Amino acid sequence: MLQYPNLEKALKYHFGYDQFRPGQRQIIEDALHNRDLMVVMPTGGGKSLCFQLPALLKPGLTVVVSPLIALMQDQVEALRNNNISATFLNSSLNAYKVRSREEAIMNGKVKLLYVAPERLISERFLPLLDVVKEKVGISTFAIDEAHCVSEWGHDFRPEYRQLRLLRKRYPDVPTVALTATATDRVRADIIEQLGLKQPSIHIASFNRQNLYYEVRSKSKRAYAELLEIVRENEGSGIIYCLTRKKVDELTFKLQNDKVSALPYHAGLSDDERSKNQTRFIRDDVRVMVATIAFGMGINKPDVRFVVHFDLPRNLESYYQESGRAGRDDEPSRCTLFFNYGDIKTIEWSINQKTDPQEQLIAKQQLRQVIDYAEGTDCRRTIQLGYFGERFPGNCGNCDNCRYPKPMQDWTIEAMKFLSCVARCKERYGMLYIIDVLRGAKNQKIALNGHDQLSTYGIGKDKTVDEWRMLGRSLLHQGILEQTPDGYSVLKLNALSWEVMRKQRPVSIAVPVAQKITFDEGNIKAAEVEILMHRLRSLRKQIADEQSVPPYVIFHDSTLKLMAQVQPRTLYEFGELSGVGSHKLAQYGDKFLAEIQAYRQEQGLQPSTINQVNYTPVNDFPSDTELTTLQLYQQGFSIEEIAQKRNIRPTTIIRHLADLIEKNQPVDLSQLVTLEHQQKIWQVLEVLGDIALTPIRDYLGESYSFDEIRLVRGKWRREKLK
Repeated sequence: MLQYPNLEKALKYHFGYDQFRPGQRQIIEDALHNRDLMVVMPTGGGKSLCFQLPALLKPGLTVVVSPLIALMQDQVEALRNNNISATFLNSSLNAYKVRSREEAIMNGKVKLLYVAPERLISERFLPLLDVVKEKVGISTFAIDEAHCVSEWGHDFRPEYRQLRLLRKRYPDVPTVALTATATDRVRADIIEQLGLKQPSIHIASFNRQNLYYEVRSKSKRAYAELLEIVRENEGSGIIYCLTRKKVDELTFKLQNDKVSALPYHAGLSDDERSKNQTRFIRDDVRVMVATIAFGMGINKPDVRFVVHFDLPRNLESYYQESGRAGRDDEPSRCTLFFNYGDIKTIEWSINQKTDPQEQLIAKQQLRQVIDYAEGTDCRRTIQLGYFGERFPGNCGNCDNCRYPKPMQDWTIEAMKFLSCVARCKERYGMLYIIDVLRGAKNQKIALNGHDQLSTYGIGKDKTVDEWRMLGRSLLHQGILEQTPDGYSVLKLNALSWEVMRKQRPVSIAVPVAQKITFDEGNIKAAEVEILMHRLRSLRKQIADEQSVPPYVIFHDSTLKLMAQVQPRTLYEFGELSGVGSHKLAQYGDKFLAEIQAYRQEQGLQPSTINQVNYTPVNDFPSDTELTTLQLYQQGFSIEEIAQKRNIRPTTIIRHLADLIEKNQPVDLSQLVTLEHQQKIWQVLEVLGDIALTPIRDYLGESYSFDEIRLVRGKWRREKLK
């Protein structure tokens, strides 16, 4: 066995990096000891290096199985730019190029060969590999995007299943399977299907700390919100849609609104798709609107936002697709728009499947996505829990953590729920358990004799939605489990029994609309609509005064909550979804006055509007912000900090603006002249906390976006005192 005492030196020499990312060194050491490997590492974690560096240090050819032409070309181009002898063989090459590349391989002039699975297992190619093994040697088979091997994975490809023949034909050649996402079941399937022998298994954390996750209601104003996201976030973005038609419609709208956008879907020609993708990767175009056909293996590190304008089909796909944002570890946004119309579209697609078991699994995966979208727990807790990784919550970088719903103690309800699961012998799904708890009179319950259980009917005081909210939260918190076989049967675990023994309390986040009780009989739909109309009129008046679209003030979904809940204090108003601290300070009094006037006219009891102190939810700098702060305090300029950290100056400005807002020691006067500070402050007092573009338009071109962002940080801080 060859020894490689200084891997860092090899890393620096071949790739220019000074140190390995977490997990990489151990994987590479195992690869150099010719072990089979199962590597699960999130997008942006550095999977490729785990087989590329060993390929350069071991004798022979490393064969990389890759599913997409664009991915092969991208990686080979990057390797060649590092003066590494790599090539690919695929259908984009003519016969002459194929022959010349095969000749270079036979002569030992190539260290890494990228090839599609279909070509690799073809009758023509395998004999060629036999000769290569004899003359040059094959050091490793690296199976990239290995989740494609498993029918339980989110992108199953039947031809990947045939790769098992590599182990039979070349039993002494180690195999490395790599993927960004794989549940326990998918990992086990990959190991079995590829015939890996006692593989060394490496699973990195799935937590992408730099990504902000949020779910928004897809109302009639959804496109306006999408446009705001595109304009607010500098840099590249990907927008995913379910259908080709929606991709084309959205691209057309964005182009009309002067956004540099291109479509990507299977209805375009191969040439057009390839050109559009290349233009996106090379920053010739800023936004790609695409179906899920786009993106697997795209190696673009600076995607600043990923928007799912339609519901994804499963959580694994969503994690993979949203994970294409922020591969450079810089702050990036992942937004999911959710409405129930999308569910029908996906259900129709599921019903086209001919295999009943496939249908069952797809429906369970869809249910998990809906649970994620409706969930009130930390988004990371839900996502990471799906992959079997426990996360305590309070990530500070998702909508549910930044704008949390009030927590309530539901220990008694949880004990009832779990006890019912136990008494039903852990054989049923959530809806059945809820029916038993609520004392439903249906034939199945009677036939099973479950109407005789002590838990039958003990949950009549809660609605189906409230019990479902609890059940969902118990799953997300790891207090309850469900089978992954499509039937979603609820199963108890050690934590379940702790709750039932009164050893563990259970708190859940409860939406405000459920927290504040009122007699539904007194607030009819027609009356809510009357108040909605008044609130819309007020919103329009404020928006016109500020020369901004109405949705910038409040979204329709927030107005609807105002009309339903009818808050009486600023505290209650601030608890509504869609009301942040800045909007509370700026608009709270006006909207509460309108609601109070309506209540007086309706003969409902008015209430004094009380001021409350409102503090930011997350006032602690992130690790990346602290790094910037340390360099700033050492006297480095913004450009110097950006160069040292290998990120853009605009990102450093964002860090400094956030640090100012979080009351960290950043001297604004060194960054913005006092005259500009005063003028920007005056405009902010008039326009409020809105997007930067209308503020810049108001001020004129002599003011930069960076200046506005920095002053806005201090202005926000002052508003929160």
